[in-house]
Amino acid sequence: MRLATFIARRLVLMSIVMAGVATIVFFVTHIIPADPVGAILGGNAPIELVDELRHKLGLDKPLLYQFMDYIKGIFTGNFGISLITQRPVIKDILQFFPATMELAFASVLFTIVFGIILGTLSAVKRNKPIDHVLRVFSIMGVSMPVFWLGLILLFVFYYHLGWLPGTGRHSLFIIPEHITGFVFIDSILTRDWDAFKDCFGHIILPAFVLGYASTASVARIMRASMLDVLRQDYIRTARSKGLGKRVVIYRHALRNALIPVITVIGISFGDLLSGAVLTETIFAWPGIGRYLVNGLLMLDYPAVTAGTLFVAFIYSLANLVVDVSYAVFDPRMDH
Repeated sequence: MRLATFIARRLVLMSIVMAGVATIVFFVTHIIPADPVGAILGGNAPIELVDELRHKLGLDKPLLYQFMDYIKGIFTGNFGISLITQRPVIKDILQFFPATMELAFASVLFTIVFGIILGTLSAVKRNKPIDHVLRVFSIMGVSMPVFWLGLILLFVFYYHLGWLPGTGRHSLFIIPEHITGFVFIDSILTRDWDAFKDCFGHIILPAFVLGYASTASVARIMRASMLDVLRQDYIRTARSKGLGKRVVIYRHALRNALIPVITVIGISFGDLLSGAVLTETIFAWPGIGRYLVNGLLMLDYPAVTAGTLFVAFIYSLANLVVDVSYAVFDPRMDH
């Protein structure tokens, strides 16, 4: 019951956050000194055509009425029509989001595996050469610009060595059959292993670039957490009973050291979903990040507001999962 109350409180806070995001995004996009009608028709369009399109888009209404229509659309699932694609924005989001979701999932999987392993190894081998190497790796990860790393890796592994494919989600002439929108799942469902292999090759570089900073952060926090746990009395007691080093580390220390890392991984997943703009642009990845960038450049208000709100929802949902996981794994936490 206490856990249910805890989740209910978090859901209320999540609703408040989403309401704030929706309000801020709407007013920011509508008060900037730019005219989406002019961006669509050009500066030399007849005034009659401009007025007609402005009326069609509802931009001739007072701002407060536009906001009320916007809020009503959120509750009814009508986010408007994209000015670029001329389709319902929700359809565009559902089309582009699977690519971002796959990229973020691959990146966070890379973060979990290598961040925990490298952080644990660094703590166990404290102040030894491998610890110094891993710490340099972590510092580079949190300080290296994403666009620079992406371009360098493309130059080395695609252009120079030819080991990995270049940009895009898959090769031009290898297109998995569309079932769910997730190319890996669709490839498995249709048993198109050539498409699966091709898509796997394409996701390696962008997933590494997107997940490198998160991996470095997780490794650093894992190292600090593991060092703190290894100093605890119950670890000394376990060692004094004659338990092996591996048993002490993996059975007694690792689980407790993972508690703060869970938070970082969950937040990292939200960051990967919302912060994939540069990576998707560099690697021409057809995800929601590029969709939002194009919407901003073309002053596509419905696309920008709905896309931002969708990303904020996913980020808030990731934080909710983190809070619940933290409450489950840490018995000391007061629900």
